[in-house]
Amino acid sequence: MRNTPDRAARAAVALEPATRSRATRQRGKIGAGLAALALVLVGCSSASSTVTPGGPATSVPPTAAASQAPSATPAADLSKFYQQKIAWSGCGGGFQCGKLTVPMTYAQPTGATIQLAVIRLRASDPSKRIGSLVLNPGGPGGSGVDYARAAPGIIAASLRARYDVVGFDPRGVGASDPVHCLTDKLTDAELSADATPDTPAEVNTLAGLAKQFADGCATMSPALYQHIGTVDVARDVDVLRAALGDKKLYWFGSSYGTFIGATYADLFPTNVGRMVLDGAIDPTLTNSELARGQAKGFEVALQRFVEDCAVETDCPLPKGTAAGLARIRAFFAQLNVKPLSTKGGRPLTEALAMNAVLSYLYFPPTDWEQLRYGLASAFAGDGSVLLGLLDDRLNRGHNGHYQDNSLDALNAVNALDHTDRPGPAQIAVLAQQWAKEAPTWGAFMAWSNLPFAYWEAPATDAPHRITAPGSPPILVVGTTYDPATPYPWAQALAKQLSKGVLLTRIGDGHTAYGMGSDCIDNAVNTYLLTGATPPVGTICRTAAF
Repeated sequence: MRNTPDRAARAAVALEPATRSRATRQRGKIGAGLAALALVLVGCSSASSTVTPGGPATSVPPTAAASQAPSATPAADLSKFYQQKIAWSGCGGGFQCGKLTVPMTYAQPTGATIQLAVIRLRASDPSKRIGSLVLNPGGPGGSGVDYARAAPGIIAASLRARYDVVGFDPRGVGASDPVHCLTDKLTDAELSADATPDTPAEVNTLAGLAKQFADGCATMSPALYQHIGTVDVARDVDVLRAALGDKKLYWFGSSYGTFIGATYADLFPTNVGRMVLDGAIDPTLTNSELARGQAKGFEVALQRFVEDCAVETDCPLPKGTAAGLARIRAFFAQLNVKPLSTKGGRPLTEALAMNAVLSYLYFPPTDWEQLRYGLASAFAGDGSVLLGLLDDRLNRGHNGHYQDNSLDALNAVNALDHTDRPGPAQIAVLAQQWAKEAPTWGAFMAWSNLPFAYWEAPATDAPHRITAPGSPPILVVGTTYDPATPYPWAQALAKQLSKGVLLTRIGDGHTAYGMGSDCIDNAVNTYLLTGATPPVGTICRTAAF
């Protein structure tokens, strides 16, 4: 959820060891996540086992910036939206597609409307159907339609037998009246620009690009970009629930999808059926606090990559963790002075290389081979592999066209969800402070917040505790070395929710379900099928590298 790239993308999910690499990379294009200039990818792993916990983990206290949650029900007649029926039609692979109409502004339902793209795969055993399992892969900016299409490789057969699997593109995303802020060429410029400025001239250049992004949203999507915050998305989900004919919402949200789900539970707690929040976000944190948490999370992930690399025969790094980290940081610093040539002609800049590396830290160690290869090629003087890996994550075609609007949606949603909008002077101070905690990623993450300083539309939400009083048990899943949604965030959300239950995976990579832990998968599947949560304090382990 956070402003994961100030200009990059993210993604989604996992599978089995035999098909893991191909499936994981495919999923990397499905969703969207968090972290400055990167993407949220959810990979897969292998064996797992249950660990007897020594006691509940300590939760992170809520931030002082916490405020009141938004009102649950807009004072307006929304009956025509709640009473609509989706006109379904076949769209290949056994799926059905349709459109859902929602008001652009819930306080003014007679005004402009938005069309949401929706897809479903009917339950394979309709006689035992529980309801609709609505999925969201993260982002902001991830396509729930694409995510649902990948359901056979993501969602267990036992769940697909008893649920209609449903995906939707949130307002402003994908095929749901997409928000637009930049042309392809300007997106290239944003992604390539120096993301760690250390001179006044470099700060001015980055500030100009950040303002260009903010102004572009206001110019290219003047009405829409003000109304795509998560509160409105959560209200859309309740309209979708009604249109699907379900009395209760059954939800599986990954990464930013946990924020949509938690917001929904706070607005409509008695409408929740069963809800899984995997790779959870702490709703009490500001954009700056989220960025700082990610900076530290990715610093740990990079160290674990270096340690894992040391035992691989194709490792391009020198021996020793400190030496390996120093080599990568020196490589980035060299690119800041002189970008690396590539076969396609686009130079690999420091920002592009950092994004490429960052994007692969979302994966578990079983999928780090590509990153080792990309670094080896770059160290040898060819930046083509790293650039190609990043283009693949960002859905940038060979013709230079970005095939979705996830980059635009990312900042546009985050700007509405948080009230903090630090300017260049404030960020420069944060960059220096965070660099001490996270030498590789601190400044990089700090500057990723800069576009918000120039945002014209007011925020529609603010950091606050989410308690969802009156809801049934909600399953919150966290991974100990998750860099994009650090484990303390899952601990915090589970503690805030009136009936939150924390399920822990000890392992690497972003999110937990489908990441190679039978313990996690079985617990999630059992909860969604029966409503029974795992015992309090359950910890699962993925095979370590």
